[in-house]
Amino acid sequence: MIRTLSLVLILMTSFSIGSAAYAAGKTYSIGVVPQFEARKLRKIWLPIIKQLEQETGFKFKLRGAPTIPAFEQEFLAGKFDISYMNPYHLLIANESQGYIPLVRDHSKRLQGVLVVRKDSPIQSVKDLNNKTLAFPSPNALGASLQMRAELHDKFKINITPKYVKTHDSVYLNVYLKQVAAGGGVGKTLRKQAPQLREQLKVIYKTTPVAPHPIAAHPRVPKADRDAIVKALIKISATKSGQKVLAQIPIKKLGKSSMQDYQPLQGMKLKRFFVSK
Repeated sequence: MIRTLSLVLILMTSFSIGSAAYAAGKTYSIGVVPQFEARKLRKIWLPIIKQLEQETGFKFKLRGAPTIPAFEQEFLAGKFDISYMNPYHLLIANESQGYIPLVRDHSKRLQGVLVVRKDSPIQSVKDLNNKTLAFPSPNALGASLQMRAELHDKFKINITPKYVKTHDSVYLNVYLKQVAAGGGVGKTLRKQAPQLREQLKVIYKTTPVAPHPIAAHPRVPKADRDAIVKALIKISATKSGQKVLAQIPIKKLGKSSMQDYQPLQGMKLKRFFVSK
């Protein structure tokens, strides 16, 4: 009898711990800025979502957007409950919908990189005056928005932008000599296949800023936001979590706030932001 009662208590405890949030029937959508093509994004994010579901008990549904402009329209309309977005996107999302940063990578800063082919005659940024450059989209922060602002403000050069939808496409356009140079960020450049990456060289890096946050729409209750933050930081501290987060790539997650992104306000990037 005692043995039976003990078994019942164990089963009840396990059920209450593992199923409390599922019983609440909570499902949250997650939007991810499409720096890579869709299949690669799903391969990166689905293992993270699986671990996040295990830790929180919530259900999460990955909601895709084919291009960065399409992604912008989604968060401007408040379509994502949770979103991984670039820092300038956060400023706009916070202003338009009240999105709140939850966590960010505390191991590094975001920097745009300007790449050319290693065998290119281009030796410096000044050599790009009146040339065509590839960018993923007008409003990708380090890769395009901040890069175009700094090329204009610091180097006083004129360029013709060619928007090719993803970071992968930028590097491919440079590799295939379709453009003189292209804008990306360090983490997406490092994720390229070696045979492509080794044919490119970086000739300029933008001013470092706080990296992409994972943010939440204010409709997500604070208790749930806190649970998601706690779970993500816990995942970041485990070997299995570090392995999946490295694919983004993120090395060390920590809490984030709007204060992290205030320096962007002084860059006057709105001059180069393209709204739809």
